[in-house]
Amino acid sequence: MSTMPKTRRPVASTLAVLGYVVMIVPILFVVATAFTGGRTLTFPPQGFSLRWFERAVTYEPFTGALVSSLQLALLATLLALAVGIPVTLAIHRGRLPGRSIVEGLFLSPLIVPELVVGLALYQQLMIGFGLSNFPTLLIGHTALMMPYAVRVTGASLALADPALEEAARGLGASPVRAFFTVTLPMLRPGIFSAALLSFVTSFNNVPLSLLLQDRDFRTLPVTMLDYVQQSYDPMVAAMATLILAATVVVAVIAERTVGFAKIFGGINK
Repeated sequence: MSTMPKTRRPVASTLAVLGYVVMIVPILFVVATAFTGGRTLTFPPQGFSLRWFERAVTYEPFTGALVSSLQLALLATLLALAVGIPVTLAIHRGRLPGRSIVEGLFLSPLIVPELVVGLALYQQLMIGFGLSNFPTLLIGHTALMMPYAVRVTGASLALADPALEEAARGLGASPVRAFFTVTLPMLRPGIFSAALLSFVTSFNNVPLSLLLQDRDFRTLPVTMLDYVQQSYDPMVAAMATLILAATVVVAVIAERTVGFAKIFGGINK
C-alpha cells in the first residue's frame, strides 16, 4: 500500500505559495488588460484587441524614452563592471587590508534607500559642482549597479580553482596574460550574469531616475509613470507587457546559456 509523501514544512510551503500569488497575480491582471478592446484600464478586459500594443510602440515619448533608458542602462552596466571586476579580484585574490570593509562598502547601495542616494548626488554633484543631469544620473545608476558587479562576479570567482591561475604563472605567464587567458574565462559566466542583472535593474529604476532626470533626458519607467497620471488607457499596460516579455526572453536565453543556479550557488561560499 503506497503512501503519499508528506510535506515536512507546511507553513513554509504555504507562505511560499502566498508569496508567488501576491507577486504573480497583479502581473497577470496587467497583462490581461493590455489585450482589452475597451478604452480604459479595467478588469476584466472588454473584448480582445492588439491596438494598444500598436499605439505603445508608435508613441513618440515612449520610443524616445526607451532609447534613453537603453543608453543609460548600457553605460551604467559597463562602468559598474569596469570598476567591479578589479575590486572583486582585489577582494578575493589580492592582499587587500580590510577586505570585508571594502566589500561592505561596495555592497552598501543595496541597503541605502535610493531616494537618499539621489538626494545626496543632487546636492553634491548638481548643486555643489554644477554637474548636468545625465552625468549625475549615470553616476547614480553605476553606484546602484556596483553590488551586482562585485557580488555576482565574486560568486563566480569563488567557484573557480585558484590553482589554475598559479599554474599559468608558474609556466611563465605574466599576471596580465594569466588574467586574460585563465581568470577572465572563468569569470565570464559571472560577468554575464552581473551584466544582465545590472542592465535590467538600471532599466527599470524609478526613484533615482525620477529625482535626477530633466525634460531633455527621460527614462521609460518615469515616462510611463507620468503618462498614467495624465491618462487611464491601456497603453501603459501594453508597454509594460512588452517589457515583461523581453525580460523573460532574455532571462530564459541567459539561463540556457550560462545557468544562473550555478553562478548564484557560489554567493554563499
